[in-house]
Amino acid sequence: MFSDLYIREVKIDPPADATAYPFTLPVVRGNARIVFDNPVTFLIGENGSGKSTLLEAIAVAYGFNPEGGSLNYAFATHDTHSPLHTHLRLVKGVARPREGFYFRAESFYNAKTYLDEIDGSYGARPMHAYSHGESFLLLVRERLRGEGLYLFDEPEAALSPQSQLALLVRLRRLLARRAQCIIATHSPLLLAYPGAAIYQIGDDGALTPTVYEDTSYFAVYKYFLNNHGRFMAEIMGDVEA
Repeated sequence: MFSDLYIREVKIDPPADATAYPFTLPVVRGNARIVFDNPVTFLIGENGSGKSTLLEAIAVAYGFNPEGGSLNYAFATHDTHSPLHTHLRLVKGVARPREGFYFRAESFYNAKTYLDEIDGSYGARPMHAYSHGESFLLLVRERLRGEGLYLFDEPEAALSPQSQLALLVRLRRLLARRAQCIIATHSPLLLAYPGAAIYQIGDDGALTPTVYEDTSYFAVYKYFLNNHGRFMAEIMGDVEA
């Protein structure tokens, strides 16, 4: 297993006046230090817990474009990223990645445009000629080679369940080639990656190491699939036709 990770630790140093966004986010309030000791780390938590904002700040602090892409992507459409990255200190490993990519579902359209214009097309057609999910899998399969740092923000937004499983297979190959992946997700399929570190953001913002079967996502999906009829009757019972 690849042990000399590209990012080993993140230290958060909020300003003296931390009463405004993003310093009010639970994950920022609840953590001064985050340690990475596994080649694949998942960040999970409810909407608004701050996992995507934290991942964005890590990406920008490392040198990625805030809207996604590789370390040399220089496009910009909207300057909406938070200032959290200026209050992070990254503790890096001795090794340096040969490549990197920051994927965020909400701005992948813009990254694809830049990819077609600057980085070249992959496959038989330009990236925009493929569906959202197809182009993402094509990128992962053809563009990412290993020995890299890969940050993924909710990749399941682009992918069907079958495609999520295909992504897991590709991640396995990348991780066998000295890759490090940090992934913010809501997907119980992706969380099943064998041996991954899973950090769940609690109501107090603390990042708690969690085993797969103890995640809230696993519990909700298991209950729903085993009791979907009763579950739907319960939540729809008070809705008037």
